[in-house]
Amino acid sequence: MFSFTGFLTEAKNLHLEHLEDEVLNNGVEGTRGAINFLQSLRDMLAGNVKSSVNVTVKWDGAPAIFAGIHPENGQFFVGTKGVFNKNAKINYSHEDIDGNHPSSGLNNKLKVALTELSKLGIKDVLQGDMLFTQEDLEKKTIEGKQYIIFQPNTIVYAVPMESASQILSSKMGIVFHTTYSGKTMEDMSASFNVNLRGLSKSSDVWYSDATYKDTSGTINFNKTETKEITNVLSKAGKTFQTLKADVLNHIGNSDINILVKTFNNTKVREGEKITNTRQHTRGLIAYVYDKLKKDVDRVKRPETKKEKQLTMDNKMKFFRSNSSQLVKIFDMQNLLVEAKELIIRKLEKSKGVMDTFVRTDKGYRVTQPEGFVAVDHVGKAVKLVDRLEFAHQNFTAAKNWDK
Repeated sequence: MFSFTGFLTEAKNLHLEHLEDEVLNNGVEGTRGAINFLQSLRDMLAGNVKSSVNVTVKWDGAPAIFAGIHPENGQFFVGTKGVFNKNAKINYSHEDIDGNHPSSGLNNKLKVALTELSKLGIKDVLQGDMLFTQEDLEKKTIEGKQYIIFQPNTIVYAVPMESASQILSSKMGIVFHTTYSGKTMEDMSASFNVNLRGLSKSSDVWYSDATYKDTSGTINFNKTETKEITNVLSKAGKTFQTLKADVLNHIGNSDINILVKTFNNTKVREGEKITNTRQHTRGLIAYVYDKLKKDVDRVKRPETKKEKQLTMDNKMKFFRSNSSQLVKIFDMQNLLVEAKELIIRKLEKSKGVMDTFVRTDKGYRVTQPEGFVAVDHVGKAVKLVDRLEFAHQNFTAAKNWDK
């Protein structure tokens, strides 16, 4: 297991961005940070114990569960995303759950969570991904091997029958990945340094933390692999030097980044890798033009139409006058993705306690875990996900509720 010193804190862990999107989200600082993340991960996998990055496994669970002691009244509660908002739906009882979450699926999950997690003696507030309740467990033979399977979201988790006794006796399963502490709910800060050793044991709850564990002891980069990723990062550094700070920062500080990311995601949905960045840029400009033109045509009032047209003109001017920079920005993202995927492929070699499959119309196909989360020494966290594998799969795979 990789372990790192320091207590990692950041804003509430409600949404994580893909590493390569830091270029679009946070301009110069985000791009530099993405390169630094990858350099630290390379150092970690090359055996440098001084690496300042922590890695956790990203589980594909649902729903997200928040559970613990409310700091303002001392009562145990459970909830979903939004528990830190004003007028949040906090559940102390089954009656609260009935009032706040009447839909049957979530209602049942939260009632099990409230009953079972209260037995663990949670002191702060923990966030985790629910993997199963008892009714989700199925016996299935896949490729001649008997498993207990469950599918909380896209990925089908499969535990070999001979290792499944604890899961079969549990009423729920959950992976905890974030701890919150503070004197009020609104002021709580998040830490990815989850310590479960103080929790009570309960045969009714299968639980784990999300810390990356190299159970095989074989995932370190060798000299050739270290050289390969170093060369990619060197190219990324040189490309970074050709990017204009004002263009990068304008994208990061405006809704331009949303337009770019939305267009990029259309390629992910199609399972299409961005190989020709010039062609991709031309496609982006055409996409933005069509989208903004629809916004103009949709309104009737002359004053509003004039305002929309001005917005469109300004944005199209930016895209067209900076098309060569956009090409380089996509080149930059591609290099970050190339380095990221070298790291992901290496991290995936660690054998976990569960096999992972995706359900298709032809049966089950082996897949990798959803991905990983990298956290630096100041608590900045980004997703390491193979988007063409998992994100495309997330759009197209048969979900458990589609059966």
